[in-house]
Amino acid sequence: MFIFNQSKPNWTLFSNPIDWQIELALRHKYLRKQKGYSQQEMASRSGVSLGSLKRFENTGQISLESFLILLRFLDRLEDIDALLKPAQDLDEIQQLFSDFKKK
Repeated sequence: MFIFNQSKPNWTLFSNPIDWQIELALRHKYLRKQKGYSQQEMASRSGVSLGSLKRFENTGQISLESFLILLRFLDRLEDIDALLKPAQDLDEIQQLFSDFKKK
């Protein structure tokens, strides 16, 4: 987990899931402000309710769907692509299982 200091970016590693939620909310809020959007404007333009956006920025709680919508609105959806990717090419992994079954 990282603790974000918006005046001077400084990342410190932690591993608590709740800390991750708060950190993602802080990063999102920073990006929203950096792009010059108020909460009201972002909510109305993205389609995510103002209540959901406020709750996310204050507590880190948001549905995955709303989180992805907000990322798309901020042109950051591609940041999610690296999450949960296999360390190896899926074809290589499937070949390993095929080879194992043959033995």
